Amino acid sequence: MADRPVPVALVTGSAHRLGNAIARRLHAAGYDLALHYRSERPELAALVADLEAARPRSTLALQAELTDIACLPQLVAQTIARFGRLDALVNNASSYFATPLGAATADDWDRLFASNARAPFFLIQAAAPHLRAARGAVVNMTDIYAHHPRPDHALYCMAKAALEAATRSLALDLAPEVRVNSVAPGAILWGDGAGDDDALRQQSMLARTPLARTGTPDEVAGAVLWLLRDATYLTGESLRVDGGRLVAG
Repeated sequence: MADRPVPVALVTGSAHRLGNAIARRLHAAGYDLALHYRSERPELAALVADLEAARPRSTLALQAELTDIACLPQLVAQTIARFGRLDALVNNASSYFATPLGAATADDWDRLFASNARAPFFLIQAAAPHLRAARGAVVNMTDIYAHHPRPDHALYCMAKAALEAATRSLALDLAPEVRVNSVAPGAILWGDGAGDDDALRQQSMLARTPLARTGTPDEVAGAVLWLLRDATYLTGESLRVDGGRLVAG
């Protein structure tokens, strides 16, 4: 019996935070990885070193600015040139910042929609022929704020809601060969440099979370792996990894 081919995943925004955890979890599960990053070279280099030490020639680092649509087909082409196949795409890269009503600008709109909705769509479009050939899967990283918006972040919430809509729509367009789902994390990693207001907000969020704790990046990564590898009869769905936060209202 011939050996099964090693599955290949392209993960955007893989250098740190959730993207780093997802990359490590997929690699441990046997995936070879195309690891996209924008500018976090030291973090990406450390990730590659760890993964290569565990399994040589199992990674490919790809630097790109995803708001430049012209570079998206090249990410796919470089992945295919190196590994010869593409089984999974994880659209994890994201921009996040406040856009209070009255102060939001057209540039804010363009930046948030470009990274959170436009780039994932066109990357899926570029990857679609290869994902179809492999009968692969896509996971889009959204946010519970797409369902339960945060004040002063309307544009971010709208962009993530657009990605949720794209998940459902593309699940139809790519069926039956390719499954398309999303993961919507809740309180997993707090932002850097939290002040007193953020500390109070964090306490309030946890008080409304039935499991009464933050989640871990590895718990999110486990959900991504399950959707890519094991959830073979699931498409067009959003898996909320939020400790019950959305259910609690």
